[in-house]
Amino acid sequence: MNEPDMGSLTPVFDAPWHAQVFALTVHLNEAGHFDWSVWAMRFSATLKKHGTSKDLNGGEDYFIAWLETFEEFLAEIALSDPVKVEALRAAWERAYLSTEHGKPVLLDDVMSPDTA
Repeated sequence: MNEPDMGSLTPVFDAPWHAQVFALTVHLNEAGHFDWSVWAMRFSATLKKHGTSKDLNGGEDYFIAWLETFEEFLAEIALSDPVKVEALRAAWERAYLSTEHGKPVLLDDVMSPDTA
């Protein structure tokens, strides 16, 4: 059997976070937190809400819709707290906006007790 030419393979995901949110969704499904058919129905509704006139080809727009569905679904099934999720998102935004270009973004510098 011939080994595949790894140099000719293109990445399946455009960005690391796409792979991460996909893997986390699959993991929670496999751990029994929800049925995939329920997930698919919710994700389809989000895609429809975003509009089918847009070309959602598995790139950034597609995974923004995936993440939106994931966050809403986790809150609905009580696996996350939307207030804490928003506080953490805001902390990351403050961190990257206050970080000098080329330096690592450190969340510790902007975390308050409310967001921990």
